[in-house]
Amino acid sequence: MQVTVIGAGLAGSECAWQLASRGIQVTLREMKPEKKTPAHETEYFAELCCSNSLRSDQLENAVGLLKEELRRLDSLILSCADATRVEAGGALAVDRHGFARLVTERIAEHPNITVVPGEVTGLPGGEVVVASGPLTSDALAERLQALLGGEETALHFYDAAAPLVSAESIDMEKAWMGSRYDRGTADYVNCPMSEEEYGAFWQALTTAREAEVHGFEDQKVFEGCMPVEVMARRGRETLCYGPLKPRGLTDPRTGKEPYAVVQLRRDNREGSVYNLVGFQTHLRFPEQRRVFSMIPALHDAEFLRYGVMHRNTFLNSPRLLDRYYRLKAEPRISFAGQMTGVEGYVESAASGFLVGVETARRLRGLSPVDFPQETAIGALGLYISNQSVTAFQPMNINFGIMPPLGHRVRGKRNKNAELSQRALKIIDGLRETVLE
Repeated sequence: MQVTVIGAGLAGSECAWQLASRGIQVTLREMKPEKKTPAHETEYFAELCCSNSLRSDQLENAVGLLKEELRRLDSLILSCADATRVEAGGALAVDRHGFARLVTERIAEHPNITVVPGEVTGLPGGEVVVASGPLTSDALAERLQALLGGEETALHFYDAAAPLVSAESIDMEKAWMGSRYDRGTADYVNCPMSEEEYGAFWQALTTAREAEVHGFEDQKVFEGCMPVEVMARRGRETLCYGPLKPRGLTDPRTGKEPYAVVQLRRDNREGSVYNLVGFQTHLRFPEQRRVFSMIPALHDAEFLRYGVMHRNTFLNSPRLLDRYYRLKAEPRISFAGQMTGVEGYVESAASGFLVGVETARRLRGLSPVDFPQETAIGALGLYISNQSVTAFQPMNINFGIMPPLGHRVRGKRNKNAELSQRALKIIDGLRETVLE
């Protein structure tokens, strides 16, 4: 029994690992290091664009539930993330290079996985999982478009990465360490701005020159990953209700909430690198330095990486895929990752997990697990295959795509906590079957 997995991002790596762990021989095709995309820097698998990409680790948050489900079911990605995590309050942040290096090492050491480098321009015969990601090469994208009927099966939207600054270049006399509402440990650098400072910053941000982005326009920006300058253009106070929201942050020097606060989160275990939370951007590099240096604590910031924009491609999955991410017209072909319409790194890993588990079970003559909609893993698979969706758009995991409890619970956090406990009870009951 053999399966070809195309792409060694989070979805492809997770899928290959789950297949191999169940005795399936896997050929993992990855175009790095021979060819890289604009969003990637290293030769490692499962490369992240920023450290806080794995988001909340709290069970009152749906992505926190999804991570816990994957942990309990022996996910490669969650195992490596937990092993390389850095302090980030209630979020799961990782040392990006340490995380990707560990995933790559685990994959390379597995006896059932053969890694074949080089770009894939067509689909091989036999069982195939396409996990080539939002930056699928033009040649493979054209082949997939032809396979899928040449219709409007692939859409595009912006995706972005925030700038990184060195910790030593942050002026801590104009910032303080802390977390919103004092939750968790004081892991964020909070950079306050007065109303006057914010006004000048907003004016500069909304008029700054953007880098050229081929083939895309602002109206196709995906709301979950909106460039900060696009958000700012929607109104002078928009940022103050978004990434610069001061609510719950008290400046210890004044005892008051500032007019606006830019938060920085550590990007590596050592805490020597920080990223600007919510500052995905496609401004020109000199403009990023000019505008972001207007933040008082960053007046002399050393930018270790500027923000970048890159392409994202996804399928019209409800028309094309079933709940196992298999192509309905040709079930030997499955898809995994962001190209299926699951948005986010954790969601991508979850799709790869499900594809790996179910493909292995099918090849071994076992019945599918059928994760129910009450679980985060199941809810994602059912969302992307829901044919009643009229205007399919990428989706992060959220409690809104899971069934309600059926009884009233006071308080959103309490309700979400009960939804998570319900899901984890189901996951614990399925664990033995999933791992066989």
